Amino acid sequence: MARMPTGTDLKDPSSGGLHVPDMLREIARGALTEARTAITDPNLPEAEAIHDFRKSMKRWRAHLRLVEPFLGDEGKRLRTEARDLARLLAGARDAQTARDALEDLGKLDDSARETLPVLSDRSLATVTARLDAVRTQAEGVSLTPDTRREIDEILFAATEGVKYWPIGHLTFRDVATELAGHYGRARKAIPDDWQTSHPETLHEMRQKVVIHRYQMEIVAPLWPRFGEFWIGESQRLRDRLGHHQDLIILAGFTEPHGPLAPWRSRLVPLIAARRAEHVAVAARLAGRLFADSPRSFRRRLLALWEHRVPQ
Repeated sequence: MARMPTGTDLKDPSSGGLHVPDMLREIARGALTEARTAITDPNLPEAEAIHDFRKSMKRWRAHLRLVEPFLGDEGKRLRTEARDLARLLAGARDAQTARDALEDLGKLDDSARETLPVLSDRSLATVTARLDAVRTQAEGVSLTPDTRREIDEILFAATEGVKYWPIGHLTFRDVATELAGHYGRARKAIPDDWQTSHPETLHEMRQKVVIHRYQMEIVAPLWPRFGEFWIGESQRLRDRLGHHQDLIILAGFTEPHGPLAPWRSRLVPLIAARRAEHVAVAARLAGRLFADSPRSFRRRLLALWEHRVPQ
């Protein structure tokens, strides 16, 4: 989370005292540093390195979406580059995601579990071992020393480029407009009927919620209690939608000729029931989080800025 600039940073009257461009650059460098650390730390297990890297890249891409209108073609290039880097490790991540989803099935409500098929301990151990084997193979292919080096070089170049971003003129009003725009896109993505929505619809909403969640880290220091609450609720919504998507990926492993095909008849009903639980909670969270119109949300942000906590 970005700190609020102090001392010599308090120098931009047009920004209400705080230097907004410095805030934006600091957040960008922080996300890139996290990603580089994840991909170069020799002490991190590969599964953890991939998870941390992809998380940092989501933060970086969310920030790029915020500043892209002010960067021109360079902003689009950086976002495309970040997307491609994340995809390099997608295969290894999918296997870990399915593994996480398998564990999530164990949290299914007891009342729902009573009417559903169950996996024996032996079957569960076999399924887990198959997913671990898929993940290990994918990691060996995707996370090679050459890949690590290539990613780090690209991220280093992006970090160096941040200092040259043409954003010196930006004020918080500009930032609030972009934040409200992305808030509005997430709000518009809320389905009319959650339980019958196509998985891709919920996946697209999740992507917009992820963007909103990370972008709100800019606002959090203005009023820490409000900011922490908002990010916490956004994270809860993101988690529910993320677990739902994880289950979709797990279901994909049960397709014919897939590594979990022999257990399809037992896994699919469990997956459907757990998906329904996540969707029900996500609907309640989204209803609260996106109650305001984008215009009202922007007014709220500007009020937070005007009455921000002194540093």
